[in-house]
Amino acid sequence: MLPFKTSRLLLRSFQETDLAAFAAYRSDPAVARYQSWTPPYTLDQATAFLHEMERAQAGAPGTWYQVAIERQDRPGLIGDCAFQVRADDERQAQIGFTLSPTSQKQGYATEAVTGLLNVLFGKMRLHRVTATCDVENEASVRLLERLGMRREARLLESVWFKGAWGSEYVYALLDREWSRARRAAGAGASRRCAPRAPDAER
Repeated sequence: MLPFKTSRLLLRSFQETDLAAFAAYRSDPAVARYQSWTPPYTLDQATAFLHEMERAQAGAPGTWYQVAIERQDRPGLIGDCAFQVRADDERQAQIGFTLSPTSQKQGYATEAVTGLLNVLFGKMRLHRVTATCDVENEASVRLLERLGMRREARLLESVWFKGAWGSEYVYALLDREWSRARRAAGAGASRRCAPRAPDAER
């Protein structure tokens, strides 16, 4: 499944040259705020992560697989997205994403996760994809809803997270919903690109 491209991005496996950038954005407190790790994130931790990904098999049930994101016009890691096929049902998966602060608010996260969903629903033929985010993580909430994911639940104080009880939203999307949204987007683009009909002669 890797690598694959979107209009501006290359999504690929992690490599050793990514480690400094990976450790840098994971060390940013704003990036780490709603994530599982605690900054600073060291190069040793980044190296251990790389070795774990080198041993992992993308799509293996129960295993999180992290996908590196870089721009096609400028080599270098700008973030990552991840997915885990459920161990109890290989037709379902959950996803996550992280972007470097310097690469945020430019549409890269939406583009990367859209590409990932195309692979999960297209090549891997999954039935359902879910995502969970902190209710205070407004950027992730906006992204998931922009992708057309349904908010299915609010889990009140469901997780003890970094010294406090946290509440979470659960989002989900079915393969048929994604296919319908892609067809609608394609039809809309075709209408916008269609030449304007000439005025009829009077």
